[in-house]
Parts: sequence; C-alpha cells; structure tokens
Amino acid sequence: MKKSITAIIACIITTYSAKSQNLDSKIDSISKKEEKKEILGIQKKWFENISLRGYMQVRYNGLLETNPDLGCEQCDRSWGGDNNGFSLRRGRIVISGDINEHIYIYIQPDFASSASTTNNILQIRDAYFDVSLDSKKEYRIRIGQSKVPYGFENLQSSQNRLTLDRNDALNSAVSNERDLGVTFYWAPAEKRALFSKLVKDGLKGSGDYGVFGLGIYNGQTANRPEANKNKHIVARVSYPFELNRNQVLELGLQGYTGKYVVNSISSKVITKTDAEYLDQRVAASVVLYPKPFGFQAEYNIGNGPEFNTSNNTIEQKKLYGGYAQVFYKIDMKKQTLLPFVKYQMYRGGKKHELDARSYSVNDLEIGFEWQFFKNLELVADYTVANRRYEDAIKLDNHQKGNLLRLQLQMSF
Repeated sequence: MKKSITAIIACIITTYSAKSQNLDSKIDSISKKEEKKEILGIQKKWFENISLRGYMQVRYNGLLETNPDLGCEQCDRSWGGDNNGFSLRRGRIVISGDINEHIYIYIQPDFASSASTTNNILQIRDAYFDVSLDSKKEYRIRIGQSKVPYGFENLQSSQNRLTLDRNDALNSAVSNERDLGVTFYWAPAEKRALFSKLVKDGLKGSGDYGVFGLGIYNGQTANRPEANKNKHIVARVSYPFELNRNQVLELGLQGYTGKYVVNSISSKVITKTDAEYLDQRVAASVVLYPKPFGFQAEYNIGNGPEFNTSNNTIEQKKLYGGYAQVFYKIDMKKQTLLPFVKYQMYRGGKKHELDARSYSVNDLEIGFEWQFFKNLELVADYTVANRRYEDAIKLDNHQKGNLLRLQLQMSF
C-alpha cells in the first residue's frame, strides 16, 4: 500500500515538474523572442500600444426637490421639470496610445449624449492626435477636437471631478469644454510626470495640459459647424509647485478672444449684424491638492453676448463670476471618502443657449464622494440654488430651490 502511494506521489511530482519545465521553456522562449526583437530593432506594431478604458455615470436628481421649475440646461438636462428620473449622464470609452515615438492618438466617443428629444446617442467628444517635437515629449502640437485650455475645472475630467457639474461662470465660456483646432503645449518632463501622478493618486488633478498652452480654434464649440471666418485664440499658463510634506499648489492664468455667432435666436429678437459678438475672457485658478485638505477656486471676467429683457435684444455685455470649493480626503483602508462644500456665482450671458440667455446664479453645494473601491464610487450632492435665467420665451424667470442629487459611477 505504502509503495502504491509513493508511486502515485512520484508520478504527480514528475508530471508537475515536466509541466513546470515546459512553462519555463515557453517563458524563456517568449523572453528570447522579445530580446531578439530588441536586438534587431524590431518595434511593436502600433495597435499593440493602444489602450482601452472608460466609465459610466447613472444619476437620479429627484430627491428632496422643492421646486420642479428649477433647472440648468448646460449643467444637466435631466435636472428640472418632469425630467427628474434616472438618467445616463456619461457612457464613454477612451481609445488612446502611441502610434510611434512622436505620434499619440486619443479618441473618446460618448454613448450618452442628447440631441433635441433623443437621449443616449453616440457622439464624438475627443478626436485628436499629438505630434511630439522632441524625444522627451516636452513640446507637443495637438491637432483635432479636444478641450480648450481655459480653466482648471473645465479641463478636469468629469470622471475625476467632485461636484456633479462644472461651475456656470467658466463653463459658460466653452460648452462641452471642447472645440476643433490646433494647440501647442509645453511642459518639462518632471512636470508632465507630476500632472499624471496627481490624477493617478486620486488627488483630483486636471491631467496634462502643459505648463504653457497656446491654441487657435473655431469658436462655435464642439460638434458645431464654424459660423464665421474669425478664429478664437487661447493661451494658458499653469504651474504646480511642490511644497513641504509633498503638498502641491497649482496656480493658473488663462484667457481667450474671438468672435462668436449666436445661432439659437427666438423670432423678433434683435441682434447685431450676422448675430456676431465679441467673445473674450480672462481667468485665474488656484488649486491646493487634498493631502488631506484641499482647496480649489477660479474666477473670470470678460465680455460676451447676453439677452436684454427690457428691449428684447441680444447685446454685448460684461460678465463675471467664479467659485470656491473646500474638500478633504479621508482614506479608510481600501475605501476613500471626500466630503466637499462649493459655492459659485455668475452674472452674464450664456452664448450657447437660446437668445444668449441672461443669467444670475448663486448656488451652494454640500456633499461627498465615496469610493467603495477603485472602480465604483457614489456622489451625493445637496444643492441650494438661486437662479435667474431669462430669454425671449422665459421672461422674469427667477427660480429658487433645493434638491439632493445622486450619481453612481463605474469605471474600467
């Protein structure tokens, strides 16, 4: 009996040893092939460098609502009125990677875009390629549809942002944050690595948009045809300082100028010739990354089209506004909690909306982001809003109200 057991054990050990040797042989073979490719200078095929990632956001805006007439068209179309059901806010896939040592591509479609009365249609958000002018990729030229380098929160991905929507004051500059054009970016290699680390470490970074950026773009915003021969010019400087205890403070200054054509106008509304208006702004940004306390603030001033309720005209008017946000990062083993408080105000027009709708905004948001684990997080955002938004259809439209908004985000 003992001999039989010994024979079985010996057989198992021999079989395992043979399989192990076979596996080691395969690994050695693969390693030698890769080493041989490296010696011969054979590079990977371009599609072997392409990565795929994405995220999805599901929202519900109907809890504790005190005013169903309160909403925000540019923020979230499912907020307000009879629209406060479940909504798919984002459904995005990112295809990106290096084609070779000098060319990088980035394509991001969104499966949750809206058009007129139809939701969840496929639409391109980003479609660009970077051409690096040096081996360290410190000097880059970005060509295609991408984010306009104006404002920290505008550049910050909604996947990373704490509050559910961007602030009205700076986001009213560029609807969907994007346009079609060409932008030059420069940043030292160590700063590029820092920009990447701030996102990777969950510190709510904006990503790598260079220390300096200079661009030219159409000006009518993403997925809209150009409406005049004029082009917008934008410039941005943003520098992250590494302080004591690994704390990081980022200061930014940005501005743009161009002429915008208002293309959504009610009947009998009086406009300038060809509905073309000077569109220019300048903004300052301050960000203290949460280690563990965080602070974020931006403010902009400028000129743009705005509806005048007294004479039913769209006029060139001054605009101003910004926001301030405090937050705190609490790490709990594999989970993370980020409570936040944000206040925003804005006075001016929204050129993308009907009749360059006139706005006066004072909002307070209190909430938290709870990261259950890396791929799943919940945001609860209690909003206290005071908004006046008027056009030729909605005159004397001043709405106040509170509501609790929830969002569950899954990323991969």
